[in-house]
Amino acid sequence: MVEISPKAKPPVCKIIDYKKFLYEQKKREKAQKSKATKVVVKEIRFGPNTDEHDFEFKKKHAIKFLQEGAKLKAFVFFKGRSIIYKDQGHILLLRLATELEEYGKVEQMPKLEGKRMIMFIAPKKK
Repeated sequence: MVEISPKAKPPVCKIIDYKKFLYEQKKREKAQKSKATKVVVKEIRFGPNTDEHDFEFKKKHAIKFLQEGAKLKAFVFFKGRSIIYKDQGHILLLRLATELEEYGKVEQMPKLEGKRMIMFIAPKKK
């Protein structure tokens, strides 16, 4: 005797093979898991003094990632003493966010974590 739904009033029980019940339950869970959407996070890395051409090149890739439905993690990596250009990194990420406005929505504003300034952008729903 196997208890099917214990929360029901009265609880539902069936007389079946327990191994078969477990197998079918596992099968159902696996099918449910395969239907779940998987979130892909793509990264784009900038330096604090990124040139205009490099910025445009990376922006093009960012647009492609957002159109494919992946989340975007844009970050400025500060090497050595370049940490003094925190404001330039902040401006760079905000500029990227404004230029990608029609493709995605800023999920997390630029935030400094150690030697990285990180910003997340989620794709807009179609």
